[in-house]
Amino acid sequence: MMLGLEAVLTPDEVAAIAARLSGAAYQDGKATAGWHARQVKENDQVPADDPISRAVRIEIEDALRRHPVFSPAVQPKFIQLLVNRYGPGQSYGTHVDDAFMNGRRTDVAVTVFLSDPGTYDGGELVVETAAGAQAIKLPAGAAIVYPATFLHRVEPVTRGERLACVGWVESRIRDGAAREILFDLERARRALFQQHGKTAEFDLIAKACANLLRRWGE
Repeated sequence: MMLGLEAVLTPDEVAAIAARLSGAAYQDGKATAGWHARQVKENDQVPADDPISRAVRIEIEDALRRHPVFSPAVQPKFIQLLVNRYGPGQSYGTHVDDAFMNGRRTDVAVTVFLSDPGTYDGGELVVETAAGAQAIKLPAGAAIVYPATFLHRVEPVTRGERLACVGWVESRIRDGAAREILFDLERARRALFQQHGKTAEFDLIAKACANLLRRWGE
């Protein structure tokens, strides 16, 4: 399941984050790539132990967790993020994310866009799905989440600078189909509550959600 998330960050939050990152010390992105992905990765990133990076990543993780769609859709157990930058001529060729990063399973990938799409050319995130390749370039502050099992790439940037925060989620629900079922039930439960309040039907759906979480959750 792929989902676009609007306004994970407000324009003011994006501007403040970009200003802070302008003073960060970037390094070659190959430092965190697997041996095969390293051959096609050309970007810069802020080291995980950099104080600026740490503060920005905490802020973005908090924003993701409070987003009304992210948590019910992804069921995050653990989130790990990094900040990267693509300048003219840089790209990230086709690859699949490692199954484990820092000892954590990578179930879902996320990209939070931090640059206005009008300020750079190229740089589309392209995700290869069963329905074909999907090219994604969202407004600053928006995000895309998709299964980490998919092949994907970042097209070459030909003008400007593409700044983003990317990451991986270990979900409480390992199986993607189960996550989608739970997300559908949660949306139905919330819609029913908004329309009719706490009814017997609402209680039954709430019971099913809770019991499926117990059955499928880790």
